Amino acid sequence: MSAATGFLQRRVVPFLTALSENTYLSAIRAGMVSVVPLTIIGGLFMVLAYLPVPGWDKIVEPYRQLLQVPVTATFGLLSVFACFAIGYDLGRQFKQEAMVSATIATVVFLMVQLQLKDLTLNMENLGSKGLFTAVLIALVCGRMQKFFTDRNLVIKLPENVPPVVYESFLSLTPLFFLVVGFWVIRFVLGVDIDQIVQFLLRPLVFALNTLPGILFYAFLVTLLWSVGINGDNAMDALVAPIFLQYLAANVDATTHGQPLPYVTAYGFFTTFVNVGGTGATIALALVMWNSKEPGFRKVSRLSLPTQIFQINEPIFFGFPIVLNPIFMVPYILNALILTAGSYLLMQWHVIHKPFVNVPWTTPPIIGHYLVSGGDWKAAVWGVVSIGIAMVVYWPFARAAERQRLEAEAAAGERSRE
Repeated sequence: MSAATGFLQRRVVPFLTALSENTYLSAIRAGMVSVVPLTIIGGLFMVLAYLPVPGWDKIVEPYRQLLQVPVTATFGLLSVFACFAIGYDLGRQFKQEAMVSATIATVVFLMVQLQLKDLTLNMENLGSKGLFTAVLIALVCGRMQKFFTDRNLVIKLPENVPPVVYESFLSLTPLFFLVVGFWVIRFVLGVDIDQIVQFLLRPLVFALNTLPGILFYAFLVTLLWSVGINGDNAMDALVAPIFLQYLAANVDATTHGQPLPYVTAYGFFTTFVNVGGTGATIALALVMWNSKEPGFRKVSRLSLPTQIFQINEPIFFGFPIVLNPIFMVPYILNALILTAGSYLLMQWHVIHKPFVNVPWTTPPIIGHYLVSGGDWKAAVWGVVSIGIAMVVYWPFARAAERQRLEAEAAAGERSRE
């Protein structure tokens, strides 16, 4: 295991670290994070509209369409907000006027969604269906704006002109080029950008809703954490648009009374797998609560309050788990077990699939209940999940405890000699 850890440190970690710090992936990650609060607000109204309480559907029926308004205003325009947010962050990183960058990207995205026959917007693509197109356009627009600025291919006004006016004229040349370019591609040549993007990404979209695909994702996230890289953040830029698309599809299915199509929608991993933090480390804190080794005992007791809110850095770096072969194994194993268990229970319709987004800091069990739209069986599974994780951690924790106690005893013997 030490040799494997060394190999990861030398060969894998530098590459993955560079990938996680990539400008474009960082912008996508920031944009996806910024739209999550919108899905949380929309999700709260979904809970009110579809609370699984006997008789509630009859009470809420006269108000259901009214409750649907915030859902449509958030999920129904998700791609627009994502395009704006990604364009803004990329412009900021490229040291452009961020608001102008965001506006250019949004204008181009909206233009591409116009339908030539009646010049109305394709509302379906403004929601989650157009999310990948929104990401692509935001990145292309940000890159082209920087290209024009770096080569001084912009209109500059005198310096005494107000900054707002000055910056707006700077954007004229790249904006004109981008509008004309995408207009030619979409309307003159008749290329359906949305369909092409969705076709190219279809294998990944399909894979992440399968058990092998989500297990591989869980393994990769926890492996990255195990070598000191924030696995959730590193992978978020790649998978967040997909998980958000799943969530929006589940929301749409719920509003139309149809079966929910996706198991691994946004909230599946953060709630059902990251129980008390990635790798379900809240279970480790409970196992070591009364550890005979003072260091383990103190870290466990100090970290438990933060882990109730899904924050596990104190125990992760305090034990540590990172680059520690004894704890790496159960850490990764727990993620795989909880991923498989949660997936199969949802696939077999034992517990509800996710269709409500809640803050990732929502405590376990409560989060299980809310994400599944108020399914008490999901809350019970949350309790069982912690129990399973404790069983997995137990032998490894005791081995680490014995190892540390023996090392301390040996150090004490040497000091007395």
